[in-house]
Amino acid sequence: MPYVTVGQENGQDIQLYFEDHGSGKPVVLIHGYPLSGHSWERQTAALLEAGYRVITYDRRGFGDSSQPAGGYNYDTFAADLKVLLDSLDVQGAALVGFSMGTGEVTRYLGQYGSARVSQAVLIGPIPPFLLKTPDNPEGVDQSVFDDIMAQIKKDRPAYLSSFFKDFYNTDKLLGNRVSEEAIQLSWNVAAQASAIATLACVPSWLEDFRPDVAKFDVPTLIVQGEADRILPIEATGARLPDLIAGSRLVKIKDGPHNILWTFPGEVNKALLDFLG
Repeated sequence: MPYVTVGQENGQDIQLYFEDHGSGKPVVLIHGYPLSGHSWERQTAALLEAGYRVITYDRRGFGDSSQPAGGYNYDTFAADLKVLLDSLDVQGAALVGFSMGTGEVTRYLGQYGSARVSQAVLIGPIPPFLLKTPDNPEGVDQSVFDDIMAQIKKDRPAYLSSFFKDFYNTDKLLGNRVSEEAIQLSWNVAAQASAIATLACVPSWLEDFRPDVAKFDVPTLIVQGEADRILPIEATGARLPDLIAGSRLVKIKDGPHNILWTFPGEVNKALLDFLG
């Protein structure tokens, strides 16, 4: 299994698990919370068939990567991504993030620029700034995130079950666009993630990405479900075209947060049209 070392904790390596398949233009897929790189399976197959090189990796604390006690903030996540791209000497990549992964794409471009990057894709994005503040009235109340953290602390497995109901909009899409087995698979992956990371990542969602998006200088695609209950489109994706010059927003009608699984045809078409 391939790993790249991104740091140390108490003398032990902190390693990210990654997969690197195919050839051609590199597309780096950065997964959402609380899953792993395998959550891109419906996009990986389409990208490989279209002739792209596909790189996925597991964020620290999740999947098959190390589970350190710290580093769950976007400066560190972006630094981890930089180590991976530098290690593989990736050039001209499309950085594609879903949900929490859009934060890595955004902070990476804000911190390190686009020397290795040719395009950016934000699917179900966290940016520009999720928290409601006096200068960000479109954001979400702090109490929502306080409640999420309280639920995780009280009973993490039960929280995950509740989370995936809104992740997939199961009241509308179960048995149609998502199966019980797919939800169980997501739960199994999430339950194996670091309990520390599952909780510590929540405050990272509230980081202010407005200075980062202002530095975007590559073509950017935004894709989001209109029925996203995890990251409401009005607070996130709908605001980005005004902040990222030349960007394009594709809305998926009836799409929940995880449109990667529930609307793969629509997502893959938008992605492949943009990459091409």
